[in-house]
Amino acid sequence: MSAQHQTIKASVAVKASRTSRPEIVETVADVIADVRAHGDAALRRWSQKFDDWSPESYRLGPDRIASIVSSVPETVLDDLRFAQKQIRGFAQAQRDSLTDFEVETLPGVFLGQRNIPVGAAGAYVPGGRYPLTASAHMTVLTAKVAGVERVAATTPPDRGAPPPVSVAAMHLAGADEIYVMGGVQAVAALALGTETIDAVDMFAGPGNAYVAEAKRQLFGEVGIDLFAGPTEVVIVADDTADPFVVATDLLSQAEHGPDSPTVLITTSEEVGRRTIAWVDELLPDLPTGGVAGPAWRDHGEVIVVPTLDAAYALADEYASEHVQILTAEPREALHRMRNYGALFLGDKTCVAYGDKVIGTNHVLPTLGAARYTGGLWVGKYLKTVTYQEIRDAGSSARLGEICGRASRTENFEGHARSADVRAARYGSARLDWTDHTFEQS
Repeated sequence: MSAQHQTIKASVAVKASRTSRPEIVETVADVIADVRAHGDAALRRWSQKFDDWSPESYRLGPDRIASIVSSVPETVLDDLRFAQKQIRGFAQAQRDSLTDFEVETLPGVFLGQRNIPVGAAGAYVPGGRYPLTASAHMTVLTAKVAGVERVAATTPPDRGAPPPVSVAAMHLAGADEIYVMGGVQAVAALALGTETIDAVDMFAGPGNAYVAEAKRQLFGEVGIDLFAGPTEVVIVADDTADPFVVATDLLSQAEHGPDSPTVLITTSEEVGRRTIAWVDELLPDLPTGGVAGPAWRDHGEVIVVPTLDAAYALADEYASEHVQILTAEPREALHRMRNYGALFLGDKTCVAYGDKVIGTNHVLPTLGAARYTGGLWVGKYLKTVTYQEIRDAGSSARLGEICGRASRTENFEGHARSADVRAARYGSARLDWTDHTFEQS
């Protein structure tokens, strides 16, 4: 950090690690190994232990789903439908931007690209203290828009029963299968398959540290969206920003968890100090203050910088999951910044909109991963694959000669001979490693 930067509130906690605690790694490995070896029996054993939950079937049937959805107030269902309409529309625009194509690169040489959806995807919708209903929109809907045939969604039980709003959200989003099971055992069951649950090809969705570690350990056997860490926000503000708004927006993300970093980078010391004062005033009456308070105390930062250029540069160093721009000209950030999961421009926009209803996906990179990746989107559920076809004999012969030489440069004689065959069959080359000859057509 530059010597010109003034920190008026510093983080006092150790920065979150990209690796899990050893005890979490060990527990997760034990559960995965058990599910791998014993399938449904292991799922039931761990579900009983962790969630006190052992129903006759973890999968909800159509009648049960209909009954649960009918118990949800119509206003809540309307809000779910509204949010899903926004998310579906943006996801569809993303899908429409990805096109298959075929080009002729040499006479009779055709190369093509196709975007093929994975066959089956798992979607995790967290429960417990924060039943992240919106995660159903982000994972299930996005997969269905991508064209995934089978989406299996799961959520933990809530006090011994399926959580109605989460089930409704998964159903309205288009889940083909809905399970009520949580934690590592749910991730393992869907990733590996059991006697009664078919394995998926990809698994997505946020969760606690154990769910995150399960995805990490299973990655390779199954695709995943991201390695997730604590929710993060950086707000870039100039002297036009309203400190009350800044404070409110910081606390909106601090309530995700006691380890959630909340950072203000501002060109105005007055905005910085007044924001701190507003946070101190607002926290005591915030119902989630028991979580947001420790997050702000231990992970909150307020840094004053001399210019907006310096603010954007520092924000890029953080590479935060969410970056909110509260300046006179917020769209400047589109051209000044490169490292963020999602960018929120202007005081009419807030991160909470992105979390819940605006239409972009809220499954985003954390722990600096925004330096090299974006978040969950339609493209994550697609395999971009290529194909090749040569219809012209002369082009095949020419490529055979060049490929033969290139392969021998690398000491790949088998590759070279495969190329030689085409050079001889479709051209005038001779095979000096065999007596076989081709009749020229």
